[in-house]
Amino acid sequence: MITWQVAADGPLLRLDERLSRALVHPDRFSELLADLGNVQVAVPVLVVVLVHVARRGRASGTDRWWLPPLAAAVLMALVPALVVPVKELIARGGTPAVPPGTGYYPSGHTATAMIAYGASTLVLLPWLRTSYARRAAVALCVLLVACVSFGLVRRGYHWPLDVVASWCLGTVLVSSLRLLLSRSSRRTSAGTPRSRSGPS
Repeated sequence: MITWQVAADGPLLRLDERLSRALVHPDRFSELLADLGNVQVAVPVLVVVLVHVARRGRASGTDRWWLPPLAAAVLMALVPALVVPVKELIARGGTPAVPPGTGYYPSGHTATAMIAYGASTLVLLPWLRTSYARRAAVALCVLLVACVSFGLVRRGYHWPLDVVASWCLGTVLVSSLRLLLSRSSRRTSAGTPRSRSGPS
């Protein structure tokens, strides 16, 4: 629906532009927040987490230890494959705060942040020992994505709908990863024989 509204110059677009005018206030802080969604920042975070999870999984003898890191890496690689064609197709111009040009819809920085930080959190959760640590990891992920989103709109790098569209895409992708990992985990636990006490 959002893509249709942007492509058709619908009424939602005018609300988007009014909201942008009210929120845009370029400053150094908003630029720093937006930079958290840069490929050069978010992807190395994901790589470090994936290497850590892969090493722990392999060292512990976990069945199919390679699946979560591989699935998360493939998901990250899907982001440009999905976002770039839509940018080309819609060819939306930027806000008055950026140089003239097109390709601002959807927000690649938001999608990158959602997948890099979201996938990092999902593959790391099973290795966190306490519920407090798991809640903290999820909260940090949400905070990072929110900071990137706010920074992009506040700095004027993106219209609000550019960011919201990437939230929608990111939610579908992260949910798909979660579903894949939970199914894999159930299959592995169902196929693992339970240890017995006493003589066989």
